[in-house]
Amino acid sequence: MESCDSCQYYNYDEEMDMYVCDRDMDEDEYARFLTRKNRTCPFYRDGDEYKTARKQ
Repeated sequence: MESCDSCQYYNYDEEMDMYVCDRDMDEDEYARFLTRKNRTCPFYRDGDEYKTARKQ
């Protein structure tokens, strides 16, 4: 299971003073996200910018 801490969409919101998922979802995507049966996030993207560079 992916951790939100390493996701590129997990950003700090200064107004709310907390980390939030910054993925832009429409209503249908958000409803599917909240009612999904498996706990793996379908929108997870590794936030490691250097992952590709290390493979070269």
